[in-house]
Amino acid sequence: MGKDKLRKWKENETFSHVFEPDLKSIVDGAGLHKGGWAQEVFGNDHPITLELGCGKGEYTVGLARRHPERNFIGVDIKGHRFWRGAKTSQEEGLKNVAFLRTKIEFVQNFFAEGEVSEIWLTFSDPQPKDEKGTKRITSEVFLRRYRQFMVPDGIIHVKSDSPLLYALSKEGWENAGFPILEDSQDVYSDLVHRVLPEFADVLNIRTYYEQRWLEEGKNIHYLRTRV
Repeated sequence: MGKDKLRKWKENETFSHVFEPDLKSIVDGAGLHKGGWAQEVFGNDHPITLELGCGKGEYTVGLARRHPERNFIGVDIKGHRFWRGAKTSQEEGLKNVAFLRTKIEFVQNFFAEGEVSEIWLTFSDPQPKDEKGTKRITSEVFLRRYRQFMVPDGIIHVKSDSPLLYALSKEGWENAGFPILEDSQDVYSDLVHRVLPEFADVLNIRTYYEQRWLEEGKNIHYLRTRV
């Protein structure tokens, strides 16, 4: 195990806005702020947005900078990755950011009905062999899971470099009756030019890997639905 990972894990333990619960206790029913994230963690009643599979937390932090009137939680199983976002948000004094270390398969155990208003799924693994959609976190299977803790008509955003993930997600949503509210196969040549400037600014948040993919000539895809 690399020393750098160990260092990041140890530093995560010092951050008051990083939560790394024991997985067994959560599976067994422990709540960890379930139903109380806004009041207990952020000290307000602002809407909550999740970034699931947040990686380095670049989108979580970017959204928080732009929207101080909302709360943002980055969720990932790899704490050494979101360490970067946790450290940056602390250095910048962002009070509307938190990070949660858990598997996305258990995310519904952490939030109460109606507690989350919006979810971003950024550059998720397309899981090409997952025919039933039980591993692809943009699938209709997962959307039904997210619905358990989202407000009525809560919004789901998908941003991806993968044509496969885009196509599978869109087809699955349509077949399951989830409406396609926005759809683009090329965010930067198409979508940013036909949405409001405020949302174009959000779409222009670019992760480290996204920038690399753009330099390789890949298109970035986007979908939005409500659950």
